[in-house]
Amino acid sequence: MNDLLDKSPFDLAREPKVVIIADWLPPDFGAVGQYMQMRARALAEQGHDVTLIGLASAGSTTRSEARGKGRLTEQRLAASPVPRTSLLLRLLWTVWTNLRLVVAGFRSLRAADGILFTGSPPFLIHMLAPLRFLWRGRLVYRITDFHPECLIAARDRPSRALGLLLSLTNFWRRRVDGFEVLGLDQRRRLQQTGVPEARMTLVRDGSPVAFTGHEHAEPLPEILADTVVLLYSGNYGVAHEVATVVEGYERHHRQGSGRVHLWLSATGGGAEEVAKRLGERAVPFHKSAPVPLERLAGLLLAPDAHLVTLKDSFVGFVMPSKIYACVASGRPILFVGSADSDVDLIAKDGGGDYWHVVCGDVAGFAAALEGIADAAALRRP
Repeated sequence: MNDLLDKSPFDLAREPKVVIIADWLPPDFGAVGQYMQMRARALAEQGHDVTLIGLASAGSTTRSEARGKGRLTEQRLAASPVPRTSLLLRLLWTVWTNLRLVVAGFRSLRAADGILFTGSPPFLIHMLAPLRFLWRGRLVYRITDFHPECLIAARDRPSRALGLLLSLTNFWRRRVDGFEVLGLDQRRRLQQTGVPEARMTLVRDGSPVAFTGHEHAEPLPEILADTVVLLYSGNYGVAHEVATVVEGYERHHRQGSGRVHLWLSATGGGAEEVAKRLGERAVPFHKSAPVPLERLAGLLLAPDAHLVTLKDSFVGFVMPSKIYACVASGRPILFVGSADSDVDLIAKDGGGDYWHVVCGDVAGFAAALEGIADAAALRRP
C-alpha cells in the first residue's frame, strides 16, 4: 500500500466523521480527485464515516455505501470545464465552484470531526478558514499546488493584486489546524510563509495504480512501431518545462540518432505547446488523449522510458504526482528540472535507470535521449 493510504491525519477515536473536498472525481480526469477518492475509501475501510465532495461532468449525484468497517458517501456536483481562455473567467469559475462545494457540503462540514481539503480547486482556503468558527472538526489542508504562487510564477512581471492575495492567503494558512505536504520542497516553501513545522506532516501520494506483474502493456500506436518510445502521460500544464524538451528533442533528431520518439498521452497547455512547436519544425512525435485510470498501468508499461518535467520557478509549489507511478512501473525516467525538487529525490531512490537534466540544458537533454536509446537496445532481444 502506498504512503498516501498508510498515513492518515485522522484518528478514528477522535474523528469518526470526516469530510474530504476535492475537484474532479473519477472517471473525470484529475490526479487530485483520484487520490482523494483513494483516501476516502481507505478511511471508510478503517471505520470512519466519510463524505467525499467533488465535481463531475456527468451530472450531480449522491451515493452512499458501507465500506469495510465504515461508510462512504460520494457527493458529486455537476460542473462545466474550467474556462482556459481568460484569467478572469477562470477566477469567476473558481469562486463560484468553491461556493457551491461549501454550500453543498455545509451540513456535513458542520457535523464533521475532521475536514480535509486540497489545493484543487484553488483558493478554497479563503472560504473554509474564515468560517473556521462554524466547524467543530479539525481543518487539515493537503497543499497539493500552491495558489496564488503558481499564478505568480507563471507571470513575466510582478502583480500587486496577486501580491496582496498571497499575503491574505498566508494569513489564513497560519490559522489552519494542520497541513499535509507532498514533499520536502513543499515543506520548505510552507515554512517560509510562517507555518510552524510542527503543524506539517509529510504524506507522499504514492502510485495511483498497483503493478502486480500480471498487467499487460498497452499496444503502441502504429506510428511508434520500431522506435524507442519516450512517454509523457497526464497533465502537461504551465508548470512543466517546454523549451528544453522541444529544443533537445529536435537536436536529437537533427544532429543525433533520432532513435527516440516522443509520445504525448497528455492534456494541458504545455502539451499543446510542445505539439505545436514540434509540428512547425516537422519533428516526428505522436499525441493522444490521456487514458482512464483503469488503463493507466498498461499505458505506463508500454514505453521504453518516461518523461517528467518541472520549471524551476514552480519547484516546491507543484509536485508532479505522476513520478510515483512512473517509478512503480519500473521503466527508466528522464526528469527535466531542478535537483531541489522532490521529483529528483524520488526518482533517484526508485532504483531504476534515471537521467536528470536541468532546465535549459538542451545538449544534456539530447544526450540523455541517446543514453535512453542505448539502454533500450541492450534490453531488447
